[in-house]
Amino acid sequence: MQILYAKRSMNRAPDPNKPLRAAVVGAGVFGRFHAAKYKALPGVELVGIVDRSSDAAVAAAKDLGCQPFVDTYGLAGEIDIVTVATPAVAHAAAVVRLLEEGVHAYVEKPIAASLAEADRIVAAAEGNGRVLQVGHQERFVFAHMGLLNRKSPPLRIECHRAGPWSGRGTDVNVALDLMVHDIDLVHQIAPGEATIISATTRSRPDSYGDEVSAHLAMAGGCRVDLFASRIAEARKRFMRLEYADGSIFVDFMARTIENTTSEPLTTIFGEGAGGVAADPLGYAVGDFVRCVREGAQPLITGRDGRRALATTLAILEAGASPATRDEALAA
Repeated sequence: MQILYAKRSMNRAPDPNKPLRAAVVGAGVFGRFHAAKYKALPGVELVGIVDRSSDAAVAAAKDLGCQPFVDTYGLAGEIDIVTVATPAVAHAAAVVRLLEEGVHAYVEKPIAASLAEADRIVAAAEGNGRVLQVGHQERFVFAHMGLLNRKSPPLRIECHRAGPWSGRGTDVNVALDLMVHDIDLVHQIAPGEATIISATTRSRPDSYGDEVSAHLAMAGGCRVDLFASRIAEARKRFMRLEYADGSIFVDFMARTIENTTSEPLTTIFGEGAGGVAADPLGYAVGDFVRCVREGAQPLITGRDGRRALATTLAILEAGASPATRDEALAA
């Protein structure tokens, strides 16, 4: 299969009577997932997949029935939408120029590895009137449940997301890989900005940032406990929310919801729950495509992604402080 190298041309505006032309940057596991979602969507044509490893690009393109690219310059003028699923440190380099050329972008979480890079991405999208969606796809699940629009704010939130060591996602701290999902959800559920009370980090001898716990105070009065680990003995994934009139406990492993508050929730488990919880990524990619077609604002904007990144980086900074670690151990 021929590998397509750099070429430059002006981006063409999408024709409403033709399929949206899509590409994915990053031929890893998540990149292939995104590519498969695009390929399954009606009205979308998967043009290609990009990876700086020509072997990875060719293998993925062969499996997906599209063209391999070794850089994004070959996409100029050939696509309308793109997913960036590279390591976070490469997000800005991959997507800013495409946004400036008129391509709409879905950027996997975290939006970037630094706030400066996140700002570049957001500015490129807003300055060029492009749709920018960030890959906190679990937001769609919580919106479906009805957790994002409850009448009263929570008093306390506990988020626990852990699993055994797999070697996956080790290019970033576990807070940027896993905890950032819960941080995005907390910002939607609890009003006000977050203050980091304490944070601790634990790691394997051959790795770094493999387990993080953090305690936050939201400006609206809610207290938040966060825990994320990729070195746990067993998989656990739950969220507990305490309100003035009761509590909600969602166990994603047992697929159960306990709600003692006065406000009902829509189930996300079992028959009749819809496809949101069963395939949040597919749902999120589909909604991204809808937003591009309709010129609508996505549920998870670039500014949302930046806010989740800012809080996550503040947690990591607090966890790196010896004084903060000592306070947490004494608490």
